[in-house]
Amino acid sequence: MEKSSGKSQRRRPNRGGDRQANAALHRIVVTHKRQDERTRLYLKRRTAEGKGRREVMRCLERYTAREVYCLIRADMITRHQQPDTSATLMTAA
Repeated sequence: MEKSSGKSQRRRPNRGGDRQANAALHRIVVTHKRQDERTRLYLKRRTAEGKGRREVMRCLERYTAREVYCLIRADMITRHQQPDTSATLMTAA
């Protein structure tokens, strides 16, 4: 979704969607800002480039969403490839 105001033009994500997931991503980014040195350096670098704090937060949330998606996907693939031992235990009884 395009959003512009004066000279600034930016893309915004769709405001719909999973609000709980969005809130969780926001909490992850806020925690990383406090705890993770790489995130603090990224924040300093992007603000030095002229980005606002809200825009940097959006960038960090998008990056975090991609990371989380890859982790969830890898976990699902790993679980799918492992044999289901619970089903064999049920039939043996």
